[in-house]
Amino acid sequence: MDRESMEYDVVIVGAGPSGLSAAIKLKQLDPQITVCVLEKGSEVGAHILSGAVLEPRAMEELFPDWEERGAPLNVKVTRDTFLYYLSKKWAVRLPSFLIPKPTHNHGNYIVSMANVCRWLAEQAEALEVDIYPGFAASEIVFHADGSVKGVATGDMGISQEGDRKESYAQGMELHAQYTLFAEGCRGHLGKQLIKKYALDQSADPQHYGIGIKEIWDIPESQHDEGLVIHGFGWPLRESSSGGGAFLYHAENSQVYVGLIADLNYSNPHMSPFDEFQRWKHHPQTLKYLQGGSRVAYGARAVIKGGLNSLPKMHFPGGLLIGCDAGTLNALKIKGNHTAMKSGLIAAEV
Repeated sequence: MDRESMEYDVVIVGAGPSGLSAAIKLKQLDPQITVCVLEKGSEVGAHILSGAVLEPRAMEELFPDWEERGAPLNVKVTRDTFLYYLSKKWAVRLPSFLIPKPTHNHGNYIVSMANVCRWLAEQAEALEVDIYPGFAASEIVFHADGSVKGVATGDMGISQEGDRKESYAQGMELHAQYTLFAEGCRGHLGKQLIKKYALDQSADPQHYGIGIKEIWDIPESQHDEGLVIHGFGWPLRESSSGGGAFLYHAENSQVYVGLIADLNYSNPHMSPFDEFQRWKHHPQTLKYLQGGSRVAYGARAVIKGGLNSLPKMHFPGGLLIGCDAGTLNALKIKGNHTAMKSGLIAAEV
């Protein structure tokens, strides 16, 4: 049975920073272009693991008046600290002259990326971008010549056994002149495209990490709004694992705390989650969390191969953008501004 279809000029898969930036820029360049954004989460931001330090360059390019518009960049970085953890009790602060300049956070903001994406979605809808939350793109639709025609959403109303229930509804195809894939790290459609078009044949193998993050409410007396702490060494060093940890003091007496462990660790008994718990009990971390309460948590894959692992991002009928391609800047420990910039460039080309 043929699926119903809808026609757009551009279809974007994923309402993250790259996808929404591309949608907004497209409408800014040509208000007559029809743009659709599919988002698998129940709402925009539902699958964004909140808490990041955002470099505002791409936001300033997209909206030079972002402050007047009320973009949720509310906490400017006031202090930037790097700690080398020697053991479970000791850590030393590295002097700033030893820290690579690109990692400095002067002029950056501590943000909830979920809130930033919700705000971007509001700006996109004001420009008449169609955003469909709750609809995951399940497969790629191709033209007879092998170029990308669009995507199809998944069927709904399927039982655990794979049978159709009374509520069954067939998925819909969305066709476009160009389809942008902004699924995030290890997007399942993006991986299919990289393989089909051999987009990574001239790139180094990609590298991944696992990022674990929590949001804590902490006592006001222990809160230092605008403080950014990055650390490395213990406990990951004990298992010969790469990676590091972070703690960001956001607004409303909240902190974003997390650990990223490279997935190429050689010790099969190493548990990134358990290492994260150990790090939270280090005196330099515990002094902020003591007496607080965890209010949210999550984990996700992190792409960290860098420029040498970046695949070719264009293919017949579309583009890979954001972490679907691997635009995260591992040295800066940031990927949101590069994801947004990739969306802007995709819209312009």
